[in-house]
Amino acid sequence: MSAAVELSRIRKAYAQRVVIDDIDLDVRGGEFMVFVGPSGCGKTTTLRMIAGLESITSGELRIDGVLANQLRPSERGAAMVFQSYALYPHMSVADNMGFSLRMAGVGRARRRELVERVARTLRIEHQLERYPRQLSGGERQRVAIGRAIVRNPKVFLFDEPLSNLDAELRVSMRVELSRLHRELGATMIYVTHDQVEAMTLGQRIAVFRDGRIEQVGEPLQLYERPRSEFVAGFLGTPRMNMLERPGEGASPAHVALWHALGAGAPATAHRLGVRAEHLQLCAGHGAAAGIVEFAEHLGGASMLHVRLDGIEDPWVVNVHGSEGLATPRGLRVGLQASPGRVHAFDAAGLRVEPA
Repeated sequence: MSAAVELSRIRKAYAQRVVIDDIDLDVRGGEFMVFVGPSGCGKTTTLRMIAGLESITSGELRIDGVLANQLRPSERGAAMVFQSYALYPHMSVADNMGFSLRMAGVGRARRRELVERVARTLRIEHQLERYPRQLSGGERQRVAIGRAIVRNPKVFLFDEPLSNLDAELRVSMRVELSRLHRELGATMIYVTHDQVEAMTLGQRIAVFRDGRIEQVGEPLQLYERPRSEFVAGFLGTPRMNMLERPGEGASPAHVALWHALGAGAPATAHRLGVRAEHLQLCAGHGAAAGIVEFAEHLGGASMLHVRLDGIEDPWVVNVHGSEGLATPRGLRVGLQASPGRVHAFDAAGLRVEPA
């Protein structure tokens, strides 16, 4: 069972401070939607309003077509998984997972049946008699997720559930969450500040900024056609290389680079951006020339930090294979951008299309 979630002109204010400012969003039934953005942008507050843990100042929230503003959390058909796991330390895994069923009056035999079924799905059936203190962080998070699944909710709400795990466990848990979504076919809304999690898990992503939604779309759409400089900079590692329109007194190298990259850019373009993987080293000077300041060797690829002539901030170039190893610190290199891969933004930071 899955349900659509509709937010219409949702606003949240504490006294005179507005933290969510008139957001509209439709989450489709069965969709994996990710809320992403920096700390304090409003993504967790929005999730908590959907769960009923925060009141809504104005606007309408509908879950499965039903107005939910005044419904108690238990009446909304939503189950939330927290960053902190929130397990009862004195209860076994089975009792933690079945606690909400017990409170709902479900009989012991039926509880056990449902808990064992979900435990098999999560591959923790051998842990049911253990206690939280006997589990690893990843196992505890599976128990917290299982506790939500046994309730058979219409909507799953995840509040940064993997942030307490180490890097290797986060990767494996992302795979598990993706598998669970496919198997359950449930509506899932997932909050994270980690853009890698957002890009790998979300069928669609809502990018939050200062209490508003900056852009909503599929991961590749947001990556390749960011609506704003903020989205372009937030999604993608390393950050997009940016070039300011040269002003009075700019160096000839800065002016030449702007003209080389901005050919065809509209007159309203104020900044140009190029991702690291859309730059190549080239013989001669290319569109720009500079000195390699630092090289991050990552196995199959290297990130070269290049101090370009006339440009204050170094640019990062993603170089594959042995080419990165053969490009030492201090080497002078030329750079050129892949055709059609330069992004343009106006003075307000919004995307502008080529003329």
